[in-house]
Amino acid sequence: MISAGGVLSSTAGELIARFVVGGAIVSFFAVMAEVCRPKSFAGLFGAAPSVALTTLGIAIVQHGKDYAAVESRSMVYGAIAFFLYAAVASWILMRHKARALTATAGLLPLWLGASLALLFLTSR
Repeated sequence: MISAGGVLSSTAGELIARFVVGGAIVSFFAVMAEVCRPKSFAGLFGAAPSVALTTLGIAIVQHGKDYAAVESRSMVYGAIAFFLYAAVASWILMRHKARALTATAGLLPLWLGASLALLFLTSR
């Protein structure tokens, strides 16, 4: 919650709930990562899904389903844009043998632009 001064404030109960729910979801995905083969998928189940689910759960409780729907749509747009960013970065790194930092940092505007383009195209 944001106070009148624009400062983020939370109650102790809310922080404890976030900790417990977030920890439970992260633990669930850690178990999923241990079960999955190959082990290279373990990182896929590590943080992003658990953080997204926890964030959406808290959004539903605090702001309602409509607010959470907007948040989830934004997460999907970001994921699609990230896939494009990762595909282009991989292609540049393999095809042109560019330095990793140069390629990935230089392509960050692509990620932002793709996210904003998806938002613009679907908000009409």
